[in-house]
Amino acid sequence: MRGLAKVRRSHGAMELVDRTRPEPAADEALVEVDYAGLCGSDAGIYEFESAFERMNLPTVIGHEYAGHVVEVGDDVTKFEVGDRVVERPIRGCGECYQCNVGESNVCQNAVITGVDHDGAYEQFVAVPEDALHPVPDSVDQQHAAVVEPTSIGARAVIENSRVTSGDRVLVEGPGPIGLLTAQIADSQGGTVVVAGVGQDGSYRLPLAEELGFETINVTEDDVDARRDELTDGVGYDVVFDTTGHPSGLTSAAEAVRKGGQIVLVGQTGETTMEYSPLVRAEIDLQCSYASMYEDFERSLRLIDRGDVDAETFIDDRFSLLDADEAFEAFVAGETCKPVFDVSVLHD
Repeated sequence: MRGLAKVRRSHGAMELVDRTRPEPAADEALVEVDYAGLCGSDAGIYEFESAFERMNLPTVIGHEYAGHVVEVGDDVTKFEVGDRVVERPIRGCGECYQCNVGESNVCQNAVITGVDHDGAYEQFVAVPEDALHPVPDSVDQQHAAVVEPTSIGARAVIENSRVTSGDRVLVEGPGPIGLLTAQIADSQGGTVVVAGVGQDGSYRLPLAEELGFETINVTEDDVDARRDELTDGVGYDVVFDTTGHPSGLTSAAEAVRKGGQIVLVGQTGETTMEYSPLVRAEIDLQCSYASMYEDFERSLRLIDRGDVDAETFIDDRFSLLDADEAFEAFVAGETCKPVFDVSVLHD
């Protein structure tokens, strides 16, 4: 079988490679991948940012996917052939302190599908039974491919934020996690505004508007005036920074009201700012990373009942046979959530 792999430690360097169909271990199921998404970390691998130096190349990438079980190991009891599934791609070790206290999303020894071992941009993947999540019949298989990124937004909003009905919410960054976070905050009763930069004006901010949100282009608009207009001069109750840019925290600090909350979801690397104003304004600074079982459950329900509009959100214009086009468009902000039909790789 063929898989799309990162093959060199440089920009691009994605090639189709031959792989042997895996044999599931006793505690694994063999999953045939139907659809797989492209996300910011995949783009980071494409550009080969420093966070991915640990990868042992060539590695087939991709961790957001939906598939169906075609074979099960002898010890598998929760799944059978034909079941539709998604994977929780951050696999905890099950032995460290964090895993033992129920915080496996921040496991000290976690491995990630599509980074530390081959991922979903190929026909078959062997997955431990306890990393799989069932997909209900009512959820379309293509839509199920965005359950994993939805779960990150679900954790940020439902588990880690204070968003309640009537809150005024700003989501910085109209990328995939940002627009999912916006939809979930809206489902919790927040009045949501989405902010982006210049390159977001061609595709991502219009998509946010199509999803029903007020938008701000920080390159063109008077951000302070729009904040005052939209919040009666008070500031936003909750600001989610999903940008992954050093300016995200500083701009969030300027946008949030005194006594409000900033939720950091994007990973910026490094930023510099005065923190005394945060203390004096008693700003609640909360981090949110990855997701867990309950976040996947909530995400499936959010998609099922239409609180997350997967049909509008998904962009299926791109092919894994010409993946560079999708990656370059993603990096340029000309798409938001490409989802690939993996059947094009079948021999």
